[in-house]
Amino acid sequence: MSERHSSVTTIPTSNPRPKPKPISSKPHFMPSPMAHLLPRRPLLLPLLISSLFLLSFLALLHSPSSSSSSSSSSPSPLSIPPLRPKIYVYDLPSRFTSGVIRSYHLARSASAGDASLKYPGHQHSAEWHLLTDLLNPSRPSSSPLAVTSDPHLADLFFVPFFSSLSLIVNPIRPANANPATPAGYSDEEMQEQLVEWLESQEHWRRNNGRDHVFICQDPNALAKVIDRVRNGVLLLSDFGRLRPDQASLVKDVVLPYSHRINSYQGDVGIEKRSSLLFFMGNRYRKEGGKIRDTLFQILEAEKDVVIKHGAQSRESRRMATQGMHSSKFCLHPAGDTPSACRLFDAIVSLCIPVIVSDYIELPFEDVINYKKIAVFVDTESAIKPSYLTKMLRRISTKRILQYQRELKAVKHYFEYEDPNGTVNEIWRQVSLKVPLIKVMINRDKRLVKREMDGPDCSCVCSSQNVTATNQW
Repeated sequence: MSERHSSVTTIPTSNPRPKPKPISSKPHFMPSPMAHLLPRRPLLLPLLISSLFLLSFLALLHSPSSSSSSSSSSPSPLSIPPLRPKIYVYDLPSRFTSGVIRSYHLARSASAGDASLKYPGHQHSAEWHLLTDLLNPSRPSSSPLAVTSDPHLADLFFVPFFSSLSLIVNPIRPANANPATPAGYSDEEMQEQLVEWLESQEHWRRNNGRDHVFICQDPNALAKVIDRVRNGVLLLSDFGRLRPDQASLVKDVVLPYSHRINSYQGDVGIEKRSSLLFFMGNRYRKEGGKIRDTLFQILEAEKDVVIKHGAQSRESRRMATQGMHSSKFCLHPAGDTPSACRLFDAIVSLCIPVIVSDYIELPFEDVINYKKIAVFVDTESAIKPSYLTKMLRRISTKRILQYQRELKAVKHYFEYEDPNGTVNEIWRQVSLKVPLIKVMINRDKRLVKREMDGPDCSCVCSSQNVTATNQW
């Protein structure tokens, strides 16, 4: 450091502090300690402009467009679209696919005829829509999953067994039917045969079925063999009858039921919705649905409330369509299991669902905020006299219209036949499971085999989603 610079920056400490000068009565400006570094005011603006121009020029020199031709031809890592996971569709023996449909029709008529390959319309038709999408040769490239014909390239394996239809192939036998009369079809035998066939396959044995995808939308579908296929990705509607080590939000995908009534084609509004609350369904259910009878007793006499007992039929669907399209709110109490197609009927009707359940799993919750489209009520509160109707009457018209607008914005997620609807969203959800599947496969390969009292579900189990506390 030079002598001149030292004399400027050194602060003497031995000299006594000079006496302060008297404050002048005239205003004056104190110079800034850095004032000597600033240019005179007339030069400030040109200097700033010159600096900005220089910075812009330097940035232009270092931009990707000014790089060499070899580097400019290489795309940025962020611009490379991620590879779509590949899914292989098993060519199952026909008894598990078209054979199930044929058996269903034969059980209801003497001859299946040309209708033998027509899948019957019911709330579990997701298994039909998903398979037909994968087999469609012109399926869009925008689908989250790519179909491959080479199983060695596959990330996932789709098992197209119509498990929910298989469950109901034989019609319900009357109470006075001869028990010795043999049934023409056995769902349990079909489940056993399916797993035996899978266990003979190289790709099942390779990863213990972890990369296999099953549809078991009905709560009782695959119940006989669920412990033998629980490693796979299960496509189901809720976890009402499954243990946490069999199914969880971590590895499985929650599907919406296929709605049974026509979608509402009108716009938002309450002018044509004269009823406050609507419900139509079975009044008496098993353990999980006992609350229904209590709600019937409470709501039957309420003004502007339509609550009816009715089983599935063409006439019931017509009445349900009319009721949901003309009501502001639609009641959704738990049945034998927490979920039912009635919820999705309400959504496509723009009828605000009132979900009465202490726990329920709902589809696509990473993209749908159900608090914006539904009212949630715990069972203890719901069965208090007048609680539900008083609560609903307090909801303003403005808030009802907000609910309806949100319902309209998301209802395509519940339309299986919409090209950008349910099927596409299910495959997106399945594709998100692929990294976890690979983690579990690699984890299995490095773990030391050991005896355990129970299943090792430390990476796949989760608690049921409790409505009141939103636990997971």
